[in-house]
Amino acid sequence: MDILQRSYEYGRSPLASSPQVSTPRNAFLFGGNISQSLSPLLHGILFKAMEAPIAYHLCQTIEGNTFLEYLRDPTTIGASITMPNKVTFGPLLDYLTEEAQAIGAVNTVFSRLDTIGKRRWIGTNTDCVGIREAILQHNPSSVAMAKEKPVMVVGGGGAARSAIYAMWKWFSPSEIYIANRLKSEVDEIIKFFTSSMPGIRIRYIPDVESAQKLPTPSIIVGTIPDYPPSTLGERVCWQICEIIINRSEGGVLVDMCYMPSPETRLLNVAMKAGWDVIRGTEVLVRVCVAQQVLWLERAAREDGIKEAVAAIVIKGSSRL
Repeated sequence: MDILQRSYEYGRSPLASSPQVSTPRNAFLFGGNISQSLSPLLHGILFKAMEAPIAYHLCQTIEGNTFLEYLRDPTTIGASITMPNKVTFGPLLDYLTEEAQAIGAVNTVFSRLDTIGKRRWIGTNTDCVGIREAILQHNPSSVAMAKEKPVMVVGGGGAARSAIYAMWKWFSPSEIYIANRLKSEVDEIIKFFTSSMPGIRIRYIPDVESAQKLPTPSIIVGTIPDYPPSTLGERVCWQICEIIINRSEGGVLVDMCYMPSPETRLLNVAMKAGWDVIRGTEVLVRVCVAQQVLWLERAAREDGIKEAVAAIVIKGSSRL
């Protein structure tokens, strides 16, 4: 609930005095290619468990004006943002939270009232919260396990940035390894986070030889698509992952990828090597939970969370 308390730094609650949401309201997902999104399924289950009369809609658009038009509707309670809008829609909002600024991307929008009662829209990033909560719920000792030890992120895109933020902010590692197909992407990440999170320590793993010399990370977060490596950079990145995962020490591995199936090749390699694995679908559920905490201003029901996890396992299995 820490994200809820900090949200009031941006203003007071826009909800009625009653803690229950009684007036029908709407929430939206804005993205460029979202017809197969699992978010409507999960949010529907979580809203139902909370007895909140909120409808969750897909809005396939990359137009900022369309986005703002929906936010102006008095029945809009909040929004989710996905690719390719996570960076471009941020400047359209009134405020950005620490997480959104440090990561450089927005995936969640919520409102608070200013001193004269005007709605202000705040952008934040709950992808990082989803990563944190999925790990902590799965392995409560993970913070102690990771403290002053290396962790690793696979990939160099937006999800990797959320993982880097989550690792450094909440797990206190000694440093963060990055395995990625392109050094140039990692160079940009290091430059960005050196500015947004002073003191952060990030190490790029350029080749297999370097990977063999490094201590095993306690936590690995995968953020790359689940397809066979084809380019030289992709093959080297995969070899680095295999070398590190197949060591005897083990640890916790999260793969944020869940399409077309949550049973990714990275997870399968880790399971065979004895790692404690967390599927991307579990992270997605926790992201949705964090969003609803900000929208409804109360904790999610555990029975709703369990139902959402079960539903997404069934949905994911149907894709196999």
